[in-house]
Amino acid sequence: MIELLYRPTWAEISLDAVRKNLKKLSDMANPAKLLFIVKANSYGHGASVLARMAEREKLVSCFGVSSVEEGAALRKSGIRLPVLVLGSLYPFKTVVAAIRHKLIITVASPDAARQLIQASDKLQKEVVCHLKLETGMCRIGARRPGAVKIWKILSRSKFVTLAGMYTHFSSADCDPEFTRQQLSIFRETRKELEALGAKNLLYHASATAGLLNCPEARFDLVRPGIASYGLAEGFTPALSWKSRIVFIKNVRAGASISYNRTFIAQKEMRIATIPVGYADGYRRAFSNSADVLICGKRCRVTGRVTMDMIMADITDVPEARIGSPVVLLGRQGEEEISAEELAEKAGTITYEILTGISERVPRIYRK
Repeated sequence: MIELLYRPTWAEISLDAVRKNLKKLSDMANPAKLLFIVKANSYGHGASVLARMAEREKLVSCFGVSSVEEGAALRKSGIRLPVLVLGSLYPFKTVVAAIRHKLIITVASPDAARQLIQASDKLQKEVVCHLKLETGMCRIGARRPGAVKIWKILSRSKFVTLAGMYTHFSSADCDPEFTRQQLSIFRETRKELEALGAKNLLYHASATAGLLNCPEARFDLVRPGIASYGLAEGFTPALSWKSRIVFIKNVRAGASISYNRTFIAQKEMRIATIPVGYADGYRRAFSNSADVLICGKRCRVTGRVTMDMIMADITDVPEARIGSPVVLLGRQGEEEISAEELAEKAGTITYEILTGISERVPRIYRK
C-alpha cells in the first residue's frame, strides 16, 4: 500500500495497539464501561476506522465527539452505538441537526434545556441528553443550582430523556486535592438530583487521567482518550509518522541551509531532503533541534522547517540513499522518536503533536 503513495510521507496506525489499549482500559475500568473519545479525528489517528473497529469488536459501549459534524461523520461511516457530543451546541439549527443524526446532546444551561425541548417538539422526535456539571474546569457546564433547574425543566418534556450527568476534571494528573473537591461537588449534586426523583442516570467524570489516578471516580462510564492511542505510561503508541529521502546533496563548509541561513555548515556535510513540512504538522519549532531516524540512526534536522520539506544531516550515515525510510515519530531499530520528545521541543503537549498532523498526510492502517 505504501508504494502506491505519490508523495512518500504517511502516518501508520497499528489497529492492534489501539485494540490492546482499549482492552487494558476496559479491564482497569470494570465494571464501568468505555466511552471511547474519538474527537479531533481520533487525536489524528482516524476516527471512522477506529470507531468501526471498536464497535465491530465490542470493545466500547459508546463514543465521544466534540461537535455535531464529528458525530454526523461517524453516523455516515456506519456507526450505530450511542455518540455523545461533548461540546455546547449553538445555534438552534445545530440542535436540530444533532437530533436528526440521533446524537446524545450535552446540556449545560437551563436555556440549552429549553432550546432542546423546543427542537424536539418541532421535530416530534425523541432525543437523549446528558447534563454537564461545572465542578472546577470553568469551560462549559451548569453549577449545582443550575443542574437542578435543568433536571426540573427536562423532566416535563414529552420527547427529551435525561440519561446521564458528567463533569470533567481539570487536574487529575497533577492535583489530587482539587480533583477530590470536584468529585465532592459531583457526588453532592448526584444525591440532590436523585432525591428529587432522577433515576437510572449514567454518571461519568474520568477521562484518561481520572481513570488512572482516581479509581473512586469511575462511576458508570469512563472517557479514555489519549491512553487509547498509547500516549500514557503503560500503553502502546499506535501512530508512527514516516517518510523517505527524496534528494541528497553534498555541501561545503560555509554553505547555508534553508530559509534565513539559520544553519551554516562548519564542515563538508551530506544532507538529505525529506518531503514533510509545517503544512503537514511538522512544526517550525523542530528547526535545528529535532531528530529523525534514518537507517536506525538519529539525524538532526538542519535549517528551518519549510512548508513542504525538511533537511537532515546524514553525514554519519553513509548507507543512506534516495528512497531510504525516514521515521519522524516512532521507532526504527533500537532508536525511537516519541511524541513526548517532539512535544518538549515544541513547548507543547503530546495531544497537540498528534492532532496537528494534517489531513494531507495519508493514514495507513496495519492490522
